[in-house]
This record gives sequence, C-alpha cells and structure tokens, in this order.
Amino acid sequence: MNFDLTVEQEMIKKTIRDFADEVVAPGAIERDRTKQFPLEIFKQLAEMGIMGLPFPEEYGGGGADTISFAIVVEELSRVCASTGITYSAHISLGGAPLYLFGTEKQKQTYLTPICTGESLGAFGLTEPNAGSDAGGTKTTAIEENGEFVINGNKCFITNASFAKHLALTAVTGERNGKKEISAIIVPTNSPGFSVLDRYEKMGLNASNTTELVLEDVRVPVENLLGKRGEGFKQFLITLDGGRIGIGAMAVGIAQGAFDKALAYSKERKQFGKSISSFQAIQFKLADMALKIELARNMVYKAAWLKDQGRPFSKEAAMCKLYASEICMEVTSQAVQIHGGYGYMKEFQVERMMRDAKLLEIGEGTSEVQRMVISRIIGC
Repeated sequence: MNFDLTVEQEMIKKTIRDFADEVVAPGAIERDRTKQFPLEIFKQLAEMGIMGLPFPEEYGGGGADTISFAIVVEELSRVCASTGITYSAHISLGGAPLYLFGTEKQKQTYLTPICTGESLGAFGLTEPNAGSDAGGTKTTAIEENGEFVINGNKCFITNASFAKHLALTAVTGERNGKKEISAIIVPTNSPGFSVLDRYEKMGLNASNTTELVLEDVRVPVENLLGKRGEGFKQFLITLDGGRIGIGAMAVGIAQGAFDKALAYSKERKQFGKSISSFQAIQFKLADMALKIELARNMVYKAAWLKDQGRPFSKEAAMCKLYASEICMEVTSQAVQIHGGYGYMKEFQVERMMRDAKLLEIGEGTSEVQRMVISRIIGC
C-alpha cells in the first residue's frame, strides 16, 4: 500500500497551499465579520483551472482525481472554511450529479460552465420538512405540454445566488402508492424562480446559504436529469461523494486550528516558561495531531476507493462522521489552549470552532451517518 501522493497531487497541494496562505487567509476574519462572499477568490481559482478539477477536460475540467479534490478542499478550509465549503459544494453537489447522470448535451450545456467557473455549482434537495427523509419532499413538478411546471420551496442551499442553473428534486407523480421523486435541471433566471439570501448563521458567514422559491417555474421535460423517479436515489449517490468533501473540510479546519494552537503554545509564557512545556498542553496537542492524521487517512481512503470505481458509501460516511466530530473537538481544544485569547476573533480559532459545527449537520447529520454505516454493516 502506497501512502505517497503522486507528483500531480503534490503539485496541486503546494499550489493551493500557497494560494490559500497568500490570497485566501488574509481576508478571512473580515469576510466572516461582513459576510462578504469571496467572489474574487473563485475568479482566481477559475483562472488557475481548479473549478472543474475532477471532471474530464472535454467539459473544461482538469481531469484530476478525487484525492486531488479532497486536497484542495482541505487546504482552502485550513484558512477559510467558508471558501472551502463553497468549493466543495460547487464540485460535489453542483457538478457531480450533472457528470454522473446527465446526457452528453446536458453535460456540454450545464457542466461546462461549472468547470470554467462561469457558474458556481449548487443543488436543491433540502426542504423545510425534507432532507434525509425523501418522503417529506413537497416540491412538485407537473408535466404539461412538454414542460415541467415546478412549485415548491428549498432551504439551506449552498451557492445558489451565484449559480446560473442547478439540479433539484421534485415529486413528478406517484408509483405504487409512493411519491415518484425526480431530479430536474432548472436555470435560476427562470420566471417564477427566486433565490433568497437572508439566513443569519452561527458560522461559515462568508459562504452563500439560500432559500429557493419556485412559483409555476417552467422548464422543458428534456431538463430531467437521469431517469424519472430516480431523483432521490441519484442524490444519495451524489451525497456519498459530498461526504468526502465534508470530511476534507473537517480535516482542513482541524489542521488550521491545530497549527494556531501549537504556535501559540510555544509563544505563550506562564510561570516563566512556554505553555508547550507543560505536559497537560503537550498531551492535548498530541491527541489533536493523532486524530487529524486518522481523519485525513480516512478521507483519502474513501477518495481512493471512489477513484478505483469501488464501493465507498461506508467509507464516505465513516470519514465524514469521524472527521467532523474530531474537528469539533480539535477546534474546542484549540480555543482552550489559547485561554482567554481563544475567545477573541483576532486569534481566529473561535471562528474555526463556529464553522466546524455545520460539518456535524450538513450532508447528513452524525446520527444519519451512523444509520448509513449500521445499515451497510448489516445491523
């Protein structure tokens, strides 16, 4: 088993690490305060050819692998989780379902602008009463004269204010007494389509989190993504890949918090010596380093399995669950090591702690991940 990164992966890691430190990090505190979306950063990432990284070159992508995608998410999240989640959702939720289930025409029309950065990627699954529970989906798409007429609401949708189109789930009928849920590609400038950006969030303040309101939105039936009635199944497959992104985000945030805690422990003097010389602090840092390394290995394994075309649902759920929970723990300990300064925004670890919490909730809560894992292992 070879744990070395390839030459290409190492190059991507160095490039994005330098970019994160020099371009993304300097404005992170201010973006968190003002909730300013980092649009210029994504324009630069597009110019670097990163916005379509894991997709084929024929659609404007970079032809890279899932491990490379995880590396980019980790490095961006290490300095600014809002930037990290924007990129992760752009690829894994916005681009992936189009690539996995779209027709060739749909890929050329809708995936290419995502790869080039002309549009950010987004998708619409969650509703006020439906997320992990598909049966709660209330958005409807009624076929009428060669069009779908869509009505409904979506909530907690990432990137939609900057997406020119997105795939969403809607009830297209009934089958054997159950809702027939399909995925449909909808341009965001369609008449009757509203994107509302008005959430007040605990963290990830510079990311774009929106509500979608659809009132008699009409799209051609050719905008059906994949097979009719398989929309929720398709999105569950999409979420498997998305969980790798969340795991990578968690590793990045935890690494960033650890780096700051380690540096601070060497600088902070108490009782005549640096606090890094106290065993209580040393053991905290050792546990933090251990858990980050384990989480990273789990993320990379899930990504590698996906790249090999092998089943990875269990590993994706495991890496998302473990990485998100240790991220919350590591960021909390980073605040603790900083003492009173950890509570202050200028030291940044409090932001990392706030940002970390979403990772235990989004793309399937920790409880849902345990349900997924228990089902796969045969409970």
